[in-house]
Amino acid sequence: MSDASMGGGMDRRSFLSAVGLGAAALGGTSLLSACGGLKGTGSSSSDVLKIGYVSPQTGPLAGFATADNFVVKQIQEAMRGGFTAGGKKRTIEIIVKDTQSNPNRATEVTRQLINSDKVDLIVGSSTPDTTNPVADQCEANGIPNVTTIAPWEAWFHGRNGKPGEGFKYTTLFFFGMQEFADCFFPMWERMDVSNKNVAALWPNDTDANAFRQGLGPMMEKAGYSPIDGGAYQNGATDFSAQIAKFKESGAELFTCTPIPPDFQTFWKQAQQQGFKPKLATVAKVMLFPSEAEALGALTDNIATDFWWSPAHPYKSILDGKSAQQLADDFAAETGKQWTQALGSVYSLFEIAIQAFKEAGDPKDRDEVAAKLRGMKLSCMSGDLDFTAGPEPGIAIQHPVGGQWRKGEKFPWDVVIVDNTPNKAVPVGGDLRPTNG
Repeated sequence: MSDASMGGGMDRRSFLSAVGLGAAALGGTSLLSACGGLKGTGSSSSDVLKIGYVSPQTGPLAGFATADNFVVKQIQEAMRGGFTAGGKKRTIEIIVKDTQSNPNRATEVTRQLINSDKVDLIVGSSTPDTTNPVADQCEANGIPNVTTIAPWEAWFHGRNGKPGEGFKYTTLFFFGMQEFADCFFPMWERMDVSNKNVAALWPNDTDANAFRQGLGPMMEKAGYSPIDGGAYQNGATDFSAQIAKFKESGAELFTCTPIPPDFQTFWKQAQQQGFKPKLATVAKVMLFPSEAEALGALTDNIATDFWWSPAHPYKSILDGKSAQQLADDFAAETGKQWTQALGSVYSLFEIAIQAFKEAGDPKDRDEVAAKLRGMKLSCMSGDLDFTAGPEPGIAIQHPVGGQWRKGEKFPWDVVIVDNTPNKAVPVGGDLRPTNG
């Protein structure tokens, strides 16, 4: 999925535990207690707007939620004084639910938010295992909803969206296959290679098949020849056959959409067996610092897609905080390195609060849902336009190319090396061969 491309069920729930991304150091209790200050305001219930937040805070997918506790506190602080919506002063109450990295649990906790907690709007993040069941419940129950960090194709087509019509209550911001092409192809073009063969490690799962069927034809149209290593099963331990095929093709470019543990295995075997592509542009893997640390020295100059980073020139619509400030504050408070999810989760709340502000009656679910579908704003995730498509209610982000390099404060950091798809993001260094 990218992390960016995170369709798939059990595979998705198993891969992060294998790379050490265990449960985030937070749970529903700590976040709910942190919200307590927003409850006893003395205001009538109509003055309090309830936002439900659903994400995988524990279990194998918890790596995506490491910033959740921090973000909720940031939003609470920014909104401490309340805001005006529908002609009166409002406060927000954030009710957090943990999917435990299980799509069935995601359905269950979303129902709790709707039926027991009586929320006014629900936001959710991180992989179709979360976004799709959450959105389905919101659509069925008429609850305004926005989600992120799931490829739009997996979210839209995976929920049987009607082209040109979309959904009434549910919206998404992220990106899809075209944006991967826009991100990776310019980096390929800058490499001095002897042929246009691209070694492609695509397993037989939801994500990789989307790349095989979507990105593959785009590659051919652009003059590249995908050398498909074959639709192997996740959890493979021997990639000798794929490596031999890639070497025989003479491919000097490489792309992939495996689960992270499989990439770690493949990449080490490729080095041992002499397949050292000039440039590796990977999707779904190498999105977290933990993965870079796990791979060690072989991480150097692996490129992937970045939809948010401290280098992105974006600001909060709530308090003006910059992306760099948000990342710095996160590191100062938690001692942890930023992740791309930090900016995405923050923007979920920016969008929700903006929809409340724009509605004549923020308690009118149909009106708030309409405001989400018609939303255009500049926020921590950049310029988002939910009216522009590819389908109604979807706002597209444009990731840029970054490479992992030895860090100063942390073991590995990201350098933006190609901003062809998004010139607003400054380039921080030269594109280097992954293997010189």
